Amino acid sequence: MNGKHAFVVMIKEKWWNEFRRRRSQGKETHAYIQRGTAPPKDTSLILFYVVKPVGELAGHAEFIERKVGEAGKLWKEHGKESVLNSKKNYEEFVKGAKKVSFIRFNNLVEAAKPIPLRNLLMLLGVKRLARKGFYLDKETTDKFMMSME
Repeated sequence: MNGKHAFVVMIKEKWWNEFRRRRSQGKETHAYIQRGTAPPKDTSLILFYVVKPVGELAGHAEFIERKVGEAGKLWKEHGKESVLNSKKNYEEFVKGAKKVSFIRFNNLVEAAKPIPLRNLLMLLGVKRLARKGFYLDKETTDKFMMSME
């Protein structure tokens, strides 16, 4: 699993702020919901890249699992872990999708020194980030984790 040590999730600022709020309320396990079959599948850590207008690697968490399945069933099982505070909000979000992905994680940590997009691109040696997220190997993950401390 060396090539898939961490997965960078692209997340909107409003969802990132909601996960931070949940953590401050003492909630430990969280679920990030995406329509369809979404990565990651096999990793140890999740790194959160907050998209525009923020544009920075803002924190990390321990990956528990990715569950893919029927929207109603997964809501019953893990809805309380999401930032969507009601079944109505959830149904509006998934918009009738047959399959959804619940990316479950715990031990959310906000970076003391978030990594801005420009530095992230330079460290990765790329011109742009993959919109669906991407895996990192252990060496690269360790560099990012040290930079965010």
